[in-house]
Amino acid sequence: MAPTTGVAGGHVDRMLARYRGLALDALLDDLPDGGPRYLYDLVAEYPRRWGKGLRAALCLATCRAFGGAEPVGLNAAVTVELFHNAFLIHDDIQDASEQRRGGPTLHAEYGVGVALNVGNMTNLLALRRLAANRAALGSGIAWRLFTETELMLRHSLEGQAIEVGWIRDNVCDLDADDYYRMCLKKTSWYTCIYPCRAGVLVATGRENAVDVLDRYGWYLGAAFQIQDDALNLTGDFARYGKEIAGDLWEGKRTLILIDFLRRCTPDERERALRFLGRTRAARTASEVRWLHGRLLAYDCVESARRSARELAAAARREGERALGAAAETEDGRFLLDLTAYVVERNR
Repeated sequence: MAPTTGVAGGHVDRMLARYRGLALDALLDDLPDGGPRYLYDLVAEYPRRWGKGLRAALCLATCRAFGGAEPVGLNAAVTVELFHNAFLIHDDIQDASEQRRGGPTLHAEYGVGVALNVGNMTNLLALRRLAANRAALGSGIAWRLFTETELMLRHSLEGQAIEVGWIRDNVCDLDADDYYRMCLKKTSWYTCIYPCRAGVLVATGRENAVDVLDRYGWYLGAAFQIQDDALNLTGDFARYGKEIAGDLWEGKRTLILIDFLRRCTPDERERALRFLGRTRAARTASEVRWLHGRLLAYDCVESARRSARELAAAARREGERALGAAAETEDGRFLLDLTAYVVERNR
């Protein structure tokens, strides 16, 4: 994320950089040496590029806010980041994305076969990290972390299935509630809810407390995703690091597009549906520019951003309730300030 203005923004920047550094160093230090060409060196490719480190930071900050020490939460944070990077590799292939974190996607540079294998290995390394919790935290907590991971993966894959199904079947009669249900599964669970649940569990060992930040994570993840959708249409590539208007090329059903299809004229809707019914390869730059312009003309991006700000405010309220006295700690303040930060970011 690019630095933001204000005392709170500076605090969030510093905490993100600190926790990202801890998790990245631990992740890279644990990669096997040597091995076949096009494998472990490419597992490190996405993590080495600039990134937010949001998920690792959420895990570590939650762990500390609930009384745990950084070393206790570090393995869980690295696990979160490994799963995240595996998702990115596979998601880029499914979406035929061309750019990721300021550079070519792995499949664009090395081919689909290599990228798939690297994504699979990244998942395997995450599972190895999960197994290491048995020695560090005991069998009980290690098993609960495994079940939490299974739950996160199931929700995330179901969310991905919903999204790719909408594109494949050219589903266009969607409303905001459809988008939010998909977003809860695809984004909120693995971006926010799972890191927080893992952080609480390793800090407290209490299985009945893992869901204390679920509402915070759900609202925060939705706000994060909507802002990401908005940046895809209005961001600066040098900062955003992904293909501008890539969501339109891919035919993704964002809250922005759903709003446009609900409010546009019959002729505009018919033209948009024809565009969305084509494959990415069959879409043209002029069609993308037309749809991009219509989304801006109808103020759909700003409307979505208003929804993101409302969700961020709801996340802060839920965070304050769940944290209690811990809201006054350094990590508690970070978790709360993050709610405004995710909707103010420019990448």
